[in-house]
Amino acid sequence: MSHGQQDKLKQQLWTGDYYNEGVTHDHDGFFDKLKEECGVFGVFGHPEAAHLSYYGLHALQHRGQESGGICTSDEEEFNYHRGMGLVKEVFTNERLQELKGSNAIAHVRYSTSGESKLANAQPLVFKYREGDLAVATNGNLHNAMDIRKRLERLGSIFQTSSDTEVVAHLIARSPYDQLEDAVREALREVKGAYAFLFMTRGKLIAARDPNGLRPFVMGKLGDAILFASESCAFDAVGAEYIRDVQPGELLVLDQNGMREERFASKQRQSVCAMEYIYFARPDSDVDGINIHSSRKRMGKVLAAEAFVDADVVTGVPDSSISAAIGFAEQTGIPYELGLIKNRYTGRTFIQPSQELREQGVKMKLSAVRKVVEGKRVVMIDDSIVRGTTSLRIVNLLREAGAKEVHVRISSPPFMNPCFYGIDTPSRNELIAAQKSVEEIRQAINADSIHFLSKEGLLEAIGSDSTDKNSGMCLACFDNDYPTMADTSEGKSSEGLVESTK
Repeated sequence: MSHGQQDKLKQQLWTGDYYNEGVTHDHDGFFDKLKEECGVFGVFGHPEAAHLSYYGLHALQHRGQESGGICTSDEEEFNYHRGMGLVKEVFTNERLQELKGSNAIAHVRYSTSGESKLANAQPLVFKYREGDLAVATNGNLHNAMDIRKRLERLGSIFQTSSDTEVVAHLIARSPYDQLEDAVREALREVKGAYAFLFMTRGKLIAARDPNGLRPFVMGKLGDAILFASESCAFDAVGAEYIRDVQPGELLVLDQNGMREERFASKQRQSVCAMEYIYFARPDSDVDGINIHSSRKRMGKVLAAEAFVDADVVTGVPDSSISAAIGFAEQTGIPYELGLIKNRYTGRTFIQPSQELREQGVKMKLSAVRKVVEGKRVVMIDDSIVRGTTSLRIVNLLREAGAKEVHVRISSPPFMNPCFYGIDTPSRNELIAAQKSVEEIRQAINADSIHFLSKEGLLEAIGSDSTDKNSGMCLACFDNDYPTMADTSEGKSSEGLVESTK
């Protein structure tokens, strides 16, 4: 391969010296799984706030691997550090020692809006008339670009391409002196999905979007109050889960304690179903529902909907393991580790040769030949995006000697892009939006394929909400976007696409 060809290949697959450093491409060169969102962690009133945040971010690392940051406050000044890479790469013990203060907000990022660069790493820190302000969020504001253009015409100068900065400018322009009043006003202007943490030198504010699209939980460690995107972060620091932050709720913590307020009335509850299917860690609880248990139920319902006579059941690591166990328990077909994930390739291997690149799937995933050889295999996966990953894995199992490969997906067909903090391709790249189920089967070289029904998914999640879709956002499956009043009156998802560019 010529140097020119190598440079072109490098531009297509990665932007740094090694794979996944400062990723800006639309999807992984080897896998087309959905990209994680972001993770936030907050501490109010603990002398080791920075160290707690460090461990909390470790537990949330699956939600973003591009950058990490921690900002602390000791009521006199801010101390903060941000960097590109994994949490363990961004922070050293010496760096953490410099982050003095008993209050902190922290963030791990995967960019769903804005470029992957240090300027966009969070928490974002600003100077404004009331002093220092730090902001961290998980989610996406689909009207951020419209607000940004309006503010720029009024003279605002933006330093980042992240939509989080839009909220900071709205706060800075607010006529209110009290931060909570300015935040309340700003959040009433933005539309989308979010879990926000705001911090000044003596105050911390937490807010969740009115639909509850993004998960957000509150915990306690001694007298300190903690916030996190997932409850697994509390387990990592020995904290106790208290409750979920409610949709539209504004929690204000300062020297007088915590005040529970609202910035908006609760709208139709619409927790992102993909949190249960794929994103959240199995040991987390989202809105009181354990992720592992719900995924096992997905596998059981899937087995009832689409039984196939086979010899072994295997799951695509890691998010599909729970569903595979449920499928095996329901059918009585033995569950086996037919696929093994190599956990040390993501940020370490140097630019491979063309030959190795073509075998890239085997760098991340291996089939256990002695388990699948000569067997009829049921392969459980959580979703199909473009279909390229499913084809590679099916072929991997066939190369290892599988006699038949039956694919079962523990979610409905993924047919619509997300605008609420998940990085998804456009509709014309989504295989389920372009092909029938039979055409998908042929495209991925499977002997059979079945997707979990929408009704089966809701049954498996088990929410007791009386809101539409049992309080779940299923827009990626049914095109019903909860923040749009009526998608039939010129407010289709295609219109949302334009507003987010």
